[in-house]
Order: sequence, then structure tokens, then C-alpha cells
Amino acid sequence: MFAYAAFVLVGLSAGVGGVLLPAQIRDYGLDKATIGITFFAFSAGFLLAGATAGALIQRLGARAALSVGGAAFIAAGLYTATRPAFAALVAVQLIAGYGTGVLESVLNAQLAALPDSTTLLNWLHAFFGVGALIGPLLATWMLGFTQWTSVWLVLALACVPLVIGFQATLRPLPVAQQDAPRKGLLRVAARRPAVLLGAAFLAVYVGLEISVGNWGFSFLVVERGHGDLLAGYTVSGYWLGLTLGRFVLSPVAARLRWTATRLTFACLFGVAGATGLLWIAPVLAVPAFALLGFCLGPIFPTTMAVAPSLATDELAPTTIGLLNGVSVLGGSLLPFLAGALADRAGLWTLPPFALALAAAQLAIWWRTVQHLTTPARELEKA
Repeated sequence: MFAYAAFVLVGLSAGVGGVLLPAQIRDYGLDKATIGITFFAFSAGFLLAGATAGALIQRLGARAALSVGGAAFIAAGLYTATRPAFAALVAVQLIAGYGTGVLESVLNAQLAALPDSTTLLNWLHAFFGVGALIGPLLATWMLGFTQWTSVWLVLALACVPLVIGFQATLRPLPVAQQDAPRKGLLRVAARRPAVLLGAAFLAVYVGLEISVGNWGFSFLVVERGHGDLLAGYTVSGYWLGLTLGRFVLSPVAARLRWTATRLTFACLFGVAGATGLLWIAPVLAVPAFALLGFCLGPIFPTTMAVAPSLATDELAPTTIGLLNGVSVLGGSLLPFLAGALADRAGLWTLPPFALALAAAQLAIWWRTVQHLTTPARELEKA
């Protein structure tokens, strides 16, 4: 329950960002490019968290690691609520990204070690979607009667009971992970081809997800001639589909006795079909966006469920942290590339760009499955 609530909070913090941007730009008197520096600072902190989360778990335990992540998130939120100078705001986004990344990595590792981890992780990330859907509404409502800094004050205070709850309820990770060698875990994990392939896979996934989410509205208005209201509803349907896919598809796969890798392959083919439909059938753009989100949804959490099979048990927390951290690189670079292509050739390039990323995902996942550890390969064959 506390893990799901934490991911709602993380989703809220992501969802309020776009609504708060105009207020921040006016408040600091900056242009869009300059305010964008805060995104890179947050991404850097998130990447650092992914690189260090495994070591935190091994040295301090999951409870203490979550306290570190929660404390960083709370401190960043409280300081942001004071309306710091812009340079300080950039610096504190590094801390916010680190806290968010640690919370995500540790909770992914914790749930990946439990029975029925595929379903648990899909629900975990579905609650991120719930928060991301509520976030814009919360920020819009609060901006009607208070300053943008108050939104971050609310987020920081909401994290306090979660940290307390983790201390009261969290079970330790399995003994095999607690007894792991404590030095060089990141270096050892990063040398495994399966881990590198998994990291590349999630980087492409996040890049595809955010590229469509960021540029979908402009594509629908400019290339498909949709009105702003219809385009807005369509993009909202994309994010809602992503959330519903995480709630629905994993239980269905469990009933069909599909493995996590088989579910991922099915979703990847669905993503390729939806992006192709978006490209060649303009009249079906609205359902294609919803279908694309629905098929994309389970891929990230299901990959996290498979992540322990990419390495040994003692490397599982480090592997999950590394995959989670590297994914933010794709989320930063690939949407930028999509925008550059749109600027140079036109927004019509979004569907073929997304289709190319979908094909890359299929190729990388196929290679990743070949490197699964022996028990996972035997289960997949069965």
C-alpha cells in the first residue's frame, strides 16, 4: 500500500511539472530554453540514483535507502517552496531527481523480489499513471488561489507519512541479496551484456513513451487537423490507456499462463501495430493513440520483473537501479531528437520515428531474452 502511494506521489510530481512551467517562467523572467535546464538537472540526479541505489540497499538496507530517497525528496520540495533563486532551483532539482530515483529503484527492487512480481510491478507503475493524471488537475486548482511554490510544499509534506510507513511495514530483501559482496557492484553489473541490453531497451522505451506524449498534441493539430480540444482528449486517452494497460494486461497474462517475456513480446508487437496504424490510417488516430498507450503500459514494469534474471541474485538491486537510471537518458535524448526531426522535416515524422523505435525495442528485447540466466531460460522454454 505504501509503495503504491509513493508511486502516486512520484506521478503527481511528474504531472504538475508541465502546469507549473508557465508560472515559473513568469516568476523568474526566463525563456523556455533556460527553464529547460531544470529538466537536465533532474535527469542527472535520477541517473545518479540509479547508479547508487543498489549500493545503498546493500550497505544500509531497503528501509534506510528509502529514508535517504524520501528525505532528499522532502528536502528538495521544502526548499523549492521557499522560491529560491534560479541557480538554486536548478541545484535542488538535482536533489529532487536523486530522491525520486532512489524511491523508484528501491521499490522496484523490493517488489521484484516478491511472488507474482510481474503483476505487483505493473500495478506499482499503474499508480504512477494515476498520479500523473491527477497532477495537472491538482496544480491547476492550486494555482487558482496560491503560488506555484505551494504545490511543492504539498508534495513534500505528503512524502513524510510515506517514509514513516516504510519504516513500520517494509520487509527486508531476501538473505541472498543481503549477503552480497559490497564492493564494485555497479561495475560488475555494467559488464554483463544482458544488463546493458536491458538498460538500452528501457532507454528506447522511455524515449518512445515521452516522444509520443510530448509531441502527440502538436502532431494531431498540425498533421491531422484536429481541434485543440479533441487533440487534448486524445493525448489524455494515450496516458489513460498506458495506465489501464498496466492494471489489466498483467492479470490477463497470468490467467493465460504467459511468462513476463512473452507478455513483453505481445505488447511490443501491439506497439508496432499501433504506431503503424497511426501512420497509415489518419482517420483512426484517436483509437490508435489509446491502443499505443495500452500496449506500452506494461513494458517498463514487466521488464523490471525480469531484471533479476539478467544477473545473479546479489546483483538484482544494482541491476534494477541501473536500468531505472539509464532509462531517463532515453527520456531526455529521444524526445529531443523527435523534436529536431519535426523542426527539420515536419511533424509527420512522429509516427515513422515511433515505429522505428518500436522495431528497435523488438530487436533489443529479442537479444536480451537470449541472455537471461539459466532458470529464467528454462521457465521461458516451458
